[in-house]
Amino acid sequence: MRVLVATVLLTLGFAVPAQAAGGCTVYNGACLEKHTNQAWLVYNGVRSYGPVPVSHGKPGYETPVGTFSVLRKVKNEWSRPYNGPMPNAVYFTTTGIAFHQGDTNVQSHGCVRLPADASLVFYDNLAIGEKVQVLP
Repeated sequence: MRVLVATVLLTLGFAVPAQAAGGCTVYNGACLEKHTNQAWLVYNGVRSYGPVPVSHGKPGYETPVGTFSVLRKVKNEWSRPYNGPMPNAVYFTTTGIAFHQGDTNVQSHGCVRLPADASLVFYDNLAIGEKVQVLP
């Protein structure tokens, strides 16, 4: 029944709540589902881009679960602690966790790694103050 209602609403041009996208409740921003290694963007309550493959924090460096705000963006960032590039960095925690371009086959020290094209879309479309929801 839920799928039928969502299909009818989309056909008529109405927005389907973000909850229909994997349990995410963000209205404008990004969602990350750690157990599926996927992330997507949400605009006006509708999934607007993705899902895309990601990797996230390895054991001992887990990406925190919760709802955060985009704090800052740095186009050509460099990680001082881990001595590596972080292109298209979009920070969403005060401890330095960000979405950025990186190898999605390798777990990180907490950041969310995206393919190159996806990192650019996230960088270009996430605004300071928008929400990022990290689901288990």
